[in-house]
Amino acid sequence: MSVPPASVFDVRILHTSDWHLGRTLHGTDMHEHQQAFLDHLVGLVAQRKIDAVLVAGDVYDRAIPSVETVRLLSDALSRLSDITTVILTPGNHDSAVRIGFAAGLLRDNVRILASVDDLDKPVVLSDEYGEVVIYGFPYLDPDGARASLAAEDGELPARSHAGVLTAAMDRVRSDLARRAGSGKVRSIVMAHAFVTGGAQSDSERDITIGGVDSAPSAIFDGVDYVALGHLHGPQRITIADSSTRVRYSGSPLAYSFSEMLHKKSSVVLEFGANGLESEELVLAPVPRPLAELRGPIDEILGPDSEGVKDAWLRILVTDPTYPTDMVARLRQRFPYALVMQHVSEGSDVASLAQTVTEEMNPMEVAADFIDFVTNAAPTDSESRVLLKAYEAVKAEQLSQ
Repeated sequence: MSVPPASVFDVRILHTSDWHLGRTLHGTDMHEHQQAFLDHLVGLVAQRKIDAVLVAGDVYDRAIPSVETVRLLSDALSRLSDITTVILTPGNHDSAVRIGFAAGLLRDNVRILASVDDLDKPVVLSDEYGEVVIYGFPYLDPDGARASLAAEDGELPARSHAGVLTAAMDRVRSDLARRAGSGKVRSIVMAHAFVTGGAQSDSERDITIGGVDSAPSAIFDGVDYVALGHLHGPQRITIADSSTRVRYSGSPLAYSFSEMLHKKSSVVLEFGANGLESEELVLAPVPRPLAELRGPIDEILGPDSEGVKDAWLRILVTDPTYPTDMVARLRQRFPYALVMQHVSEGSDVASLAQTVTEEMNPMEVAADFIDFVTNAAPTDSESRVLLKAYEAVKAEQLSQ
């Protein structure tokens, strides 16, 4: 179905992803901060006369969100769809079945592209120069997607992210070839994947299949723009000798202290007669910044720390011995401190004792546990058993 753009002489697209509605930060509710971002988004769409908003996966933080979180998304979609077209795809945190259950019942300008079978059927925008076609890939778990992406002769794609993404792009290129005879066709692919060359942070959930979690960027060659989701840092990915532009918009908020230096943003794309003519990063609001303090407790409590008093803080205290009433003293001065640890002077943050969270790589957690218990890393055969058990659990979760 063709959707006319709001603008007259070009098509403006806003690329965003990884909202993770319902997410907490070290147990702290982020509902108000997510609401602030969505308010910003609605205002930006109205101001820039955006023709379509792309949300490339992980709209929710989990497959079964809370009622409050569902209401937050419902309100955002209602407000956005009054002024633009919204196109969403499920990510690895979302349930494609649950987020896409009402796709056929929604108004025309709320499009949920959750079907693997229909990933070569784009949303079509048009202006005086022709069509802008937008293909949306739901998160393509190889075990769940291979059968739907089999070749005409029945051959299944390789059991990997690269395998299913290659098969999906083959279908997109076939559809683009059919459209080429009708005039200028400009194209976008939305995908939720870890593309080789991207910089990770601590808050992205592992998507390893068969021991491999990434796919080469060259898979996406042949379209104008690839709107990626999954990695939380905004960044561009390159394809050698290609005019295809590939970008992660990143998450709108920092969801771990590894993201505290990120400049969170959305991407405004402008398509004209010659294809994609401009990309502009628009900074997202920062309701409360993240920061880190490290040093002796008296230094941390001194006047130099006044500027971060209202930030969410990770505090690493390096006194030779554990300071008396350390947590109480820090909490009194820094009401938004989320992490307070006593560490040795030379400790690396990565080596500190950590709480196991769902964002950590389960295979690495299991390997660390075996190393701790047996004082030896798991053998190759033990690693294969662990991987088989882990993937069986993942398959069970995806089928629910």
